Amino acid sequence: MTNPIFESMDQDKLRRMIAIREAYNSKQLTIDEARERVRKEVGEVSPEEFAAAEQLVKDETPDECRDEDTQEIVHIYEGLIKEPRKELPFGHPIDAYRREADRMKELMKQGEELAAKPFDEAAWTALMKDVLKYKVHFHRKQNQLYSALERKGFTRPSTTMWTYDDYVRDEMNKVRDLLQLGRTEDFLQAFKTMSEDVLDLIGKEELILYPTSLKLISDAEFEEMKHGDREIGFFLIDMPGDAPKAATASTNAPAGGDFINDLAALLGKYGMGAKDTDDDDRVLDVAEGKLTLEQINLLFRHLPVDISYVDENELVKFYTDTPHRVFPRSKGVIGREVRNCHPPKSVHIVEEIIEKFRTGEQSRSEFWINKPGLFIYIVYVAVRDANGRFRGVMEMMQNCTHIRELEGSRTLLTWDDEQKSEQEQPAAKPGEAPASPEAITKDTKLKALVTRFPKLIDDLPTINEKFAMLKTPIAKVMLPIATVGMMSERSGMPLDELITKLEALIGTYQMKH
Repeated sequence: MTNPIFESMDQDKLRRMIAIREAYNSKQLTIDEARERVRKEVGEVSPEEFAAAEQLVKDETPDECRDEDTQEIVHIYEGLIKEPRKELPFGHPIDAYRREADRMKELMKQGEELAAKPFDEAAWTALMKDVLKYKVHFHRKQNQLYSALERKGFTRPSTTMWTYDDYVRDEMNKVRDLLQLGRTEDFLQAFKTMSEDVLDLIGKEELILYPTSLKLISDAEFEEMKHGDREIGFFLIDMPGDAPKAATASTNAPAGGDFINDLAALLGKYGMGAKDTDDDDRVLDVAEGKLTLEQINLLFRHLPVDISYVDENELVKFYTDTPHRVFPRSKGVIGREVRNCHPPKSVHIVEEIIEKFRTGEQSRSEFWINKPGLFIYIVYVAVRDANGRFRGVMEMMQNCTHIRELEGSRTLLTWDDEQKSEQEQPAAKPGEAPASPEAITKDTKLKALVTRFPKLIDDLPTINEKFAMLKTPIAKVMLPIATVGMMSERSGMPLDELITKLEALIGTYQMKH
């Protein structure tokens, strides 16, 4: 351990805690026996002592945080974890996490109440829409809080708890999918399981993570975290509306600083003075051209792709501050070991890429994420200097969903609002023969049909009464992903029959032109 707070603790006490924990996990002790040994051999325990003991545990498995039930830990240390809940100012990073957890508990309670009533698809859809927003809580923990704790020598959250975060997130996705597919019984059971895991995870946060964070991280460091927290966002809570304060000038600046700065600017204008000025207007010689630092930053910010750079020491040194980021990023990631920026289950892939790039065996690696209505392209490129020496890895990410939807060619200038207007025009002008609809297949998107023929959404129930659900709030979720093939499966209609009826219905719209 490298944290002074951990190192200053009673190491013999920590070893006793670990021994009892391991004996209980290996079923050598019952809960009652473990509790009795803790009372006799350990005594009172602070959250940070508990965290330090966990940090000392060797060979932990990625799923360990989920495998250990919080309630069992509470029983073992019942009445012995002494740490009153610290009151925090509104807007403190830990205050935000706590209030988000309280809101999530409320949603889980609403789900419990809904499950006791006749199934209400609209109510469940609205609830799950809010539940899924909790992912921002995980993003902020993983990018901000875990990073700060790593710098204090407490890496346990980045290994075990991150895995649990991702497990719960995947459960949320599964529950949503079951709801959309109309598998009511499976959905209700999955929601119950997810709720238990959510509450268990929150219990671990409140019992150990937050109190330990308050001990290890200074007030000044928490203040610095606020900007990155705002960048990522919050879950259904209010936060102070004040914008982050701009960095203030150094208190060590000599008197008359304005005069000196003005003089330096004047000398710089005529090519005189210090060469290492930080003036944003100073022109820099880049590989192909001359740019100021301000222009370089503007170009990075407006790139249509996201770029990150990890140096040869495997530390994150840079990311582009684009407003359209594919995945959340915050300043807390700068200086962080890249292996700690990824879920534990994918760390081995990151390490293999870096090793292959470092040895020169490989120089490029591609990945892509292909989901309904979403296509993300990711490429890693080895960065080498003029002498071929490995200098790090560049990661490029782009949301290519729109690009993959493009067809034909566009050689004339067309603004997006003009294109939208054209798409909203009738398929044929009065007096002209209507354009024939494109062939409908099982892969045809329902949204594409409804966009071209808006009345279709009202008339679909005449084909099959089950399509009436598309006029409920769930339509906002289903429309972007539904295909004709999915409609066939959901309604129980043979695909050929459904396509025939859709073509006939669309034909009535065209005849009216």
